[in-house]
Amino acid sequence: MSQYLKDIEAMSKLVGAEGERWNGINPESAARMRAQNRFKTGLDIAQYTADIMRKDMEEYDADSSKYTQSLGCWHGFVGQQKLISIKKHFGTTDKRYLYLSGWMVAALRSEFGPLPDQSMHEKTSVPALIEELYTFLKQADAWELNHLFRELDAARDAGDSAKEKDIISKIDNFQTHVVPIIADIDAGFGNEEATYLLAKKMIEAGACALQIENQVSDAKQCGHQDGKVTCPHVEFLSKINALRYAFLEMGVENGVIVARTDSLGAGLTQKIAVSNEEGDLGSQYNSFIDGDVIESAEDIGSNDVVIKQDGKLVRPKRLPSGLFQFKPGSGEDRVVLDCITSLQNGADLLWIETEKPHVGQIAGMVNRIREVVPNAKLVYNNSPSFNWTLNFRQQVFDAWTEEGKDVSSYDRDKLMSADYDETELGKVADEWCQNFQRDASREAGIFHHLITLPTYHTVALSTDNLAQGYFGEEGMLAYVAGVQRKEIRQSIATVKHQDMAGSNIGDDHKEYFSKESALKAGGKDNTMGQFENT
Repeated sequence: MSQYLKDIEAMSKLVGAEGERWNGINPESAARMRAQNRFKTGLDIAQYTADIMRKDMEEYDADSSKYTQSLGCWHGFVGQQKLISIKKHFGTTDKRYLYLSGWMVAALRSEFGPLPDQSMHEKTSVPALIEELYTFLKQADAWELNHLFRELDAARDAGDSAKEKDIISKIDNFQTHVVPIIADIDAGFGNEEATYLLAKKMIEAGACALQIENQVSDAKQCGHQDGKVTCPHVEFLSKINALRYAFLEMGVENGVIVARTDSLGAGLTQKIAVSNEEGDLGSQYNSFIDGDVIESAEDIGSNDVVIKQDGKLVRPKRLPSGLFQFKPGSGEDRVVLDCITSLQNGADLLWIETEKPHVGQIAGMVNRIREVVPNAKLVYNNSPSFNWTLNFRQQVFDAWTEEGKDVSSYDRDKLMSADYDETELGKVADEWCQNFQRDASREAGIFHHLITLPTYHTVALSTDNLAQGYFGEEGMLAYVAGVQRKEIRQSIATVKHQDMAGSNIGDDHKEYFSKESALKAGGKDNTMGQFENT
């Protein structure tokens, strides 16, 4: 028997047990409303999506072609439309997630106004956005099911039993728009207790995966900017522990922790790590600090800090800011140590922030990590901070040069020029870009690919195009041809914006509640009717 019909039957028994008191309740309407609200709490969502991520991680371990992807979101509607589009074009949400970017929260959600990615925004805005995203995803479930319920009623009215059976099957096999969100907790917004408290709020809102970075919290910088300062491993591991305790306290025992290292581009440390014996984690961290060898005690000033490296006394190089700098060229070694240490101490996935999208560079680090932790997997930032066109054209140029191929018709420093768009090099570079995620997941252990800031850029681009036309010669045609007509031709649901916002759901609820006396918005004077047959 259909699950939908079983739910109606169970509701009929419940309503019937109340006798005449519940005569105004239609069991099928109640069953429909319950189906449209599958997830009752954020913790329900966190557990459901954690199970999805764990399953996907196992499948990736068995087959690296089964990597996952996501796009960053800064508003619930943006996330909702991504998932609606995914279901529309691919028929399933399998292996597709959402990413919550701290950068976008800072730039677009802070009450202070637009901010750089330096953890200056209100930390409560992060769990608030998680809750908002899931509110919109649940509304997408209600919206799609509402259309199926209306189609079911129409089939019954037409006496079309075959279609009725088909629609009930679609209801039974409905796939929710609720998917995992990998949520950015920056560097933890304070000490380990502050990190724990914020993590709980994020999990309560529905987050099953938290991404935390090894920068110093109060000196946090965007991973693609200069001035990054990392903390000793013991401090970072305390925050990983805080996240795990938060997951365990909230009952999401298989919650996912993504440990991010910014060490590749971070040249500074705020502290010299505590070391109790040669070779421990503290001494390994300190071994990367740049300094001058001290030949005698007389070389030590009253305000100098001195450490021991390879049996020699060394005065670390200290900047006017009080920060210490790492040895040049030590970034990859520090990344490898960071990643191994994080995985051995509670993290589930890694994030290595790089300065360019280069499969060979990533694979070189991951292969070293996998010598110690064989199933190490990455979340990778396919960042808009990279000039993807220039990077891949230069990679092709360099590969061809190494192969001895004639590249004299190309200027490496000017490869971004549109003059190269239709050249052989330009086309090969585009192929490399197109295959980057597949290649990197196969060769460099990348389980999840995300774009942090896609809608920040798409909104700016589409708005620029609309403004240029609308305020210029095109006038209203700029909107009609550039937006609405494309929505119609591409079957974008938002062309019927009243329906997308829930007007038809509300009308149906009014009918459930008030029957024939319901005052509904979807009558003959609703101009949305102009789009019914488009």
